[in-house]
Amino acid sequence: MMKCLFLLCLCLLPIVVFSSTFTSQNLIDLPSESPLPKPVLDTNGKELNPNSSYRIISIGRGALGGDVYLGKSPNSDAPCPDGVFRYNSDVGRSGTPVRFIPLSTNIFENQLLNIQFNIPTVKLCVSYTIWKVGNLNAHLRTMLLETGGTIGQADSTYFKIVKSSKFGYNLLYCPITPPFLCPLCRDENFRAKVGVVIPNGKKGLALVNENPPDVLFPEV
Repeated sequence: MMKCLFLLCLCLLPIVVFSSTFTSQNLIDLPSESPLPKPVLDTNGKELNPNSSYRIISIGRGALGGDVYLGKSPNSDAPCPDGVFRYNSDVGRSGTPVRFIPLSTNIFENQLLNIQFNIPTVKLCVSYTIWKVGNLNAHLRTMLLETGGTIGQADSTYFKIVKSSKFGYNLLYCPITPPFLCPLCRDENFRAKVGVVIPNGKKGLALVNENPPDVLFPEV
């Protein structure tokens, strides 16, 4: 009888050792809950509202600051103002109000949205309030932001608002269409940042590789 028990113990020993090793070294990682999306906040700490209007202001003093505004692009034959510019200084005129139009009901960080200047206009110029990325400017070697876009369509230009590594937010451009593919964009696909270039003496918004201005959104 003792001999049988001894042999049984010898047979069970490898199983016990294997079970202990598997438990301690091969833990099964259960899926964790996705982090809740963070709302984009205005300068008063309130969540951005798709039905409200905001200015886009660059953080900085003097030539480093300035509001975004709608203006006439140099050499453009468009029937309406069609350029997205930034004033040369934080002192002076206020920018043109915009509204952010998300694919869902709320405006969160890293969420796709369209941008539209929210101003009264004639029917002919309605599309000239909606932001889009223009064609390549060979002289500047980048693409300028302009108006004449669409909202929620396959040919629409989509942006993201992301938290800046310094202070405020940055705007990013989503190059993927149609809209249902955009949520599949990974972070590395959003290398195109919205920055500032100076064509013909005016500071125009354009796609840049680095050093995008940090911006804030005061409600109008």
